[in-house]
Amino acid sequence: MTVAFPFDNSYARLPDRFFTRQAPVPVSAPKLIAINTPLAERLGLSLPNDDADLAEIFAGNTLPDGATPLAQVYAGHQFGGWSPQLGDGRAVMLGEVVAPDGARFDIQLKGAGQTPYSRMGDGRAWLGPVLREYIVSEAMAALGIPTTRALAAVETGDIVLREGRMPGAIVTRVAASHIRVGTFQFFAARQDTEALQALLDHTIARHYPGAEGPSGLLNAVIGAQAKLIAAWMGVGFIHGVMNTDNMTLSGETIDYGPCAFMDAYHPEMVFSSIDHGGRYAYANQPQIGAWNLAQLATALLPLMPDRDAAIEEFTEAVNGFAGRFDAEWHGVLRAKLGLASEEDGDAALAFDLLNRMAQGGADFTQTFRLLSSPTPDRAAEAFAAPAPFAPWLEEWRARLTKDGLPEARRVAMMQAANPALIPRNHRVEEAIQAALGGDYAPFHRLNSALQDPFTDRADIADLQLAPRQDERVTQTFCGT
Repeated sequence: MTVAFPFDNSYARLPDRFFTRQAPVPVSAPKLIAINTPLAERLGLSLPNDDADLAEIFAGNTLPDGATPLAQVYAGHQFGGWSPQLGDGRAVMLGEVVAPDGARFDIQLKGAGQTPYSRMGDGRAWLGPVLREYIVSEAMAALGIPTTRALAAVETGDIVLREGRMPGAIVTRVAASHIRVGTFQFFAARQDTEALQALLDHTIARHYPGAEGPSGLLNAVIGAQAKLIAAWMGVGFIHGVMNTDNMTLSGETIDYGPCAFMDAYHPEMVFSSIDHGGRYAYANQPQIGAWNLAQLATALLPLMPDRDAAIEEFTEAVNGFAGRFDAEWHGVLRAKLGLASEEDGDAALAFDLLNRMAQGGADFTQTFRLLSSPTPDRAAEAFAAPAPFAPWLEEWRARLTKDGLPEARRVAMMQAANPALIPRNHRVEEAIQAALGGDYAPFHRLNSALQDPFTDRADIADLQLAPRQDERVTQTFCGT
C-alpha cells in the first residue's frame, strides 16, 4: 500500500534542536474506530477505502510518502511551576499538509509511543482520552471555536497501564500548528537567540504574515487569545489545564485532557482532578490567559534591541489584554442575549443574569437556549431555584424593546449564538464506557449529533438534557 499526502514540512526544515526525528512506534493490531471524511477532504487527502489500510496509516505502522516524523521540544509553566523541558512525550508529527485552498496544517499522531521527551512515560494513550479528544475537539469546531481537529481514531490492540489495564488507542490531531508559548520559552531559557529568531520568523510567516517583529507577533497573539477565551466562556467551556505549553500561538484550543463543559453555572467551577487550587476555574481563564501572555512577552525580550524599552512596551501590551478580552466577552454576551445594539448597561445586565444563575443553580446551556425561544420565560425551567430569574426577565424584555428587533429575528440571532447541544460530561463518559465494552454506537451517535449543535432535534433530545444527580460527572482527568 502506497499513500501520499500533500506534505510540505516547513517545521522539519528548522534547526535540529527544535525536535527529534522519530517514527511512530508500531502497534500490534490496529483497528479503525473513526475517520473524519469531511476533514480529510478539507485537507486534500486521498485515503484508501479499506478500514484495515486506514488503521495502519493512523496507527503509524504505515507512513505516507513525504512524511518526516518528529517529536517537538518545548518548555512551559505547569500550574505556575517552571518545567525547563517538556516536549511531545506521546505524540509524533507526521508532517504538514497544504490544503487545496493553500492553508497549512500539522498532522500528528497522539499516543504514538515513547520519545526522548516522555519523562518516563510509556508514550501511549488509552481509549478514553482518545475518544474524549475526538468528541470534544470536533464539537468545538462545529461550535465555530478555533480548535485542533480529530482526523482519525484507532485501537492499537495493545494494553497500556493506567489505573489498571486499559486498551490502547491513537488519535490523529490536526492543527494550524503546534507552536506554543512554551516553544518560545524553551529557547529563551537557553538564551538561544538564533533559535528564537528562527521561531519568530517561522511563526509570523505561518500565522500572522502582516505582523512586524516580536511586538507585532505579541499583539496578534493577544488578540487571538482574547477572542478564543471569550468564545470558550460563551459555551461554558473550562479548559482545565491552561499551562503555557497548552497555549498555541495560532489561537487554537489544544489539549482536551481534563476539560469540561459546565452543567449548572458557577464562576468558580473546576473539573480537572489535578487543579486542586482552582487555578484554572471557569472565571479565572481570562486572568490566566494574560499570565501566559506575559510569559510569551518575557520569552520575546531577547529579540528586542532595547530591553528596558521593550519591557515597558510589552507590559502595556499584556495589560491591554483585559480590555481586549472584555470587548470580545461583552460581544459574546450581547449576542447570547439577542442585543443588536450596544448600550452602557448591557454588560451589567448579562452579569446580573449569570449571578442569578449561580444563585439558582441554573444549567448554563439550557438557560440561554430556552431564553432564545419564542417563549423565553421557559428559561426558568433551567433553574433549580427559579425565584431569582423573573425580575431579571422583565429587565431584559425592557432592554429588547430599545432595539426593536422583530421577534423572529431576535430568536434566530440568539439561537445562532446559544447551542442546543454541547458534549455534556456524562454523555462523553457514557460513550467511553460503552466503547470499553466494545460498543461504539454511543460514540458515533454523540459525535454525529454534535456536528449540528444549534438545531433542536427530537431524535437527540436525550443528549440535550442536563444530567440527573446520579449521572453527574464532577471530575475529569488528563489521561496521560
